[in-house]
Amino acid sequence: MAPKGETIITDLTQLIYASQPFGYDAILLSDILNDARACNLRDDITGALVCRHDIYLQLLEGPTEQVTAAYTRICRDDRHVAVHKLVSRQVTSRMFGNWAMLHDPAKSLIWTKDQIDDGILDRIPPSEIIGMFESVSRNAGPEHAT
Repeated sequence: MAPKGETIITDLTQLIYASQPFGYDAILLSDILNDARACNLRDDITGALVCRHDIYLQLLEGPTEQVTAAYTRICRDDRHVAVHKLVSRQVTSRMFGNWAMLHDPAKSLIWTKDQIDDGILDRIPPSEIIGMFESVSRNAGPEHAT
C-alpha cells in the first residue's frame, strides 16, 4: 500500500528519443523546457533533456498513455527535426522522479557530433543510451532542479 498522498503507478513507461533542433538558441531551449515542464506536471510525466546545438536526447517517463501523447506532440512540434524513437520500455520506477524535466546541457553526452552525424544512435544497444541517462540521473545536482 502506498503512503498517504502517494500514487502507485503500475503502468510506467520510459521512452527515449533523439531529434535535431530546428534552430538552437537560449530562447528556443527555454521555450521547449517551459512547455515540457508545464505539460509534464499536468500529465504526471518526469524526465530529462540532454541537448546541444546538434541534438536533443530526451527521456520521458510516466503513465503509458500520457507518455505516448507527449511523444506524439513532440513529433508534430516544428522545433524538432528528424524525431526518432530510440527506446520504449516498461519500468517499475522512475529515473527522474524529482524533475518535471531536468535540463542537462550535454555535459553527459558521450558521443561527438561526428558520431551522431554518422548514425551511432542507430547502432549502439539501447542499454548504452539508458546508461547515459542513468549517469545523468546519478550526477544531477540542485542546479538541475525543476
